[in-house]
Amino acid sequence: MSIEITGREQWQAWQDGVLPPVERVADGLWSIPVPIPDNPLRYVLVYALEAADGLVLVDAGWDADESWLALTRGIASFGYGAADVRTVLVTHFHGDHLGLAGRIREASGARVAMHSLDAAELKSIPASVELWAGVIGDQMRRHGVPEDMACSAAGGLELERHFRPPLPDLLLEDGMTITAGGRELRAVWTPGHTPGHTCFYEERQRLLFSGDHVLPRITPQIAVMRQDQGDPLSAFLLSLERLDRLSVDEVLPAHEYRFRGLSQRVAVMAEHHAQRLKELHSLLGEVPGATAWTLAGRLAWSRPWESFSATNRRFALAETLAHLRLLEMRGEARRAEGAPVSWHLAAAA
Repeated sequence: MSIEITGREQWQAWQDGVLPPVERVADGLWSIPVPIPDNPLRYVLVYALEAADGLVLVDAGWDADESWLALTRGIASFGYGAADVRTVLVTHFHGDHLGLAGRIREASGARVAMHSLDAAELKSIPASVELWAGVIGDQMRRHGVPEDMACSAAGGLELERHFRPPLPDLLLEDGMTITAGGRELRAVWTPGHTPGHTCFYEERQRLLFSGDHVLPRITPQIAVMRQDQGDPLSAFLLSLERLDRLSVDEVLPAHEYRFRGLSQRVAVMAEHHAQRLKELHSLLGEVPGATAWTLAGRLAWSRPWESFSATNRRFALAETLAHLRLLEMRGEARRAEGAPVSWHLAAAA
């Protein structure tokens, strides 16, 4: 089930390892690649919609000088400046999407809009980098990460680059409509990657601004990051089903390239997680009482576990916890509280 690539220049740039061009996607709609320094994702695709009084942006890009330069040059290439931005619609609170919203607001007075649940996540960030690293380290030790690795992974996250992000002026809720020129963008709440991740649907031209929820080549990280509550993977899979019910001609993602074939891509992503759940269930039978850390190290990743940095192992642990949580919610696995927490098949309880 393959997709049809519509952003051909973006796709070619991805193959060549370079930044794609600024593109006119449709009348009054532009795609601007904004680099993410030192990151394998390379760039965020910021979308600019021309409105009667200026521009509406979907996402903003990473807060770095080279990113700001790329964004402002991109806007200037079709006749606008940073001061012309009126609204920034943020798909989710991660730094590569929210980061430059603060600079844009300073330059133009633009309002920054984000789902209320992601705004709450920002407000829950601990009061200092040291406290934040401590929270992360504690969670890692709780799930079996050795002390030295827990410390190095928490320290390697460069938390200061994410600290004190811009807070939103407007809280989005599911179904809200934002007008940009002759377009109406409907907020579609799609939790999973973050609690408040939001896509934006333009029904007239059947366009979906999908953020990180649906990407053409990779699946977004679905993870239990700082606490053990919630079931982000169930939320993500339900959100995929919800998007699949929309009439969409083209998907405009935040990374990689534009494409057609939302239903095909949704099916592939859902199957990926179904297979990972089966793999993890099988491992629980082979290694009863294993920690999430042990299980993460035995799963089949796209690269050998031995090649993972401490930070990437932290992310792999968080993804493993999300899958374990869904197995637990289904009654297929259970956790045994302890120091550290261990996991078992429910049938072995």
